[in-house]
Amino acid sequence: MTIRPRGTGGLPPAFTASETSSFLEFLSAQAPDLLPTGRAIPAVKGGFEAPHGTTIVAAEYADGVLVAGDRRVTMGNVIAHRECDKVFPADEHSAIAIAGTVGLAIELVKLFQLELEHYEKIEGAALSLDGKANRLTTMVRGNLSMAMQGLAVVPIFAGYDLDKGEGRIFSYDVTGGRSEERGVAATGSGSVYARGSLKKLYHEGMSEQEIVMAAVHALYDAADDDSATGGPDLTRRLFPLVALITADGYRQLTQDEVAEVAHTVVEQRLQVPNGPRAPLL
Repeated sequence: MTIRPRGTGGLPPAFTASETSSFLEFLSAQAPDLLPTGRAIPAVKGGFEAPHGTTIVAAEYADGVLVAGDRRVTMGNVIAHRECDKVFPADEHSAIAIAGTVGLAIELVKLFQLELEHYEKIEGAALSLDGKANRLTTMVRGNLSMAMQGLAVVPIFAGYDLDKGEGRIFSYDVTGGRSEERGVAATGSGSVYARGSLKKLYHEGMSEQEIVMAAVHALYDAADDDSATGGPDLTRRLFPLVALITADGYRQLTQDEVAEVAHTVVEQRLQVPNGPRAPLL
């Protein structure tokens, strides 16, 4: 950072002024080179493959909202990593899940977490859920120049709206366009299959147990048809990350809890390989 203390010591005036409650605005004004959008991308000759995270899903249920993601990261046709975390708490009552260029996506998550924490410290109150979604819109749009060069980040944001008393889901495109989803949402390379599977099983007012089972089935179906999506790995004990956000806050299921669900899903698939089907009528 280019700012240096002045005088006899202590923080520079910029650090003690309360002109903005946005950490991103502060950083843009004081040290723009620290932001991803402030960095120049060198020209690359030939092909370039960056690690990419794949399928994430979200769904509303009776007590709030669920966010889940597989663990696989790919570079072209190669599995680059098998244990990537793609679901993170944004703050106490919201979560962010990532698909796209992993390095940039994780950096965006950290900045977003810091943005919400900074706002709460300055203002003495948390942003509304709509306010949080708007802040994320600005951050995703700020990555547009990199997205145009193939380094896209496409998150899903979900949380429990304390004012409305319900879970809500927001999806984004690479330009920062935001849409509020009803019921279910998915993004990433396997999202078409995951969303179709989840829609097949979804109904309003599902219990926690039902929605977790449906989400794991959806990620299983995505892995069944999309090579970039990782399904439950029983031999390595690698299972999807599943988070639940309710009025009580953010809670991530332990791997043992998800493992129990995943084993049930695999056992069911031995009998019905294409998975459960919702009744037609």
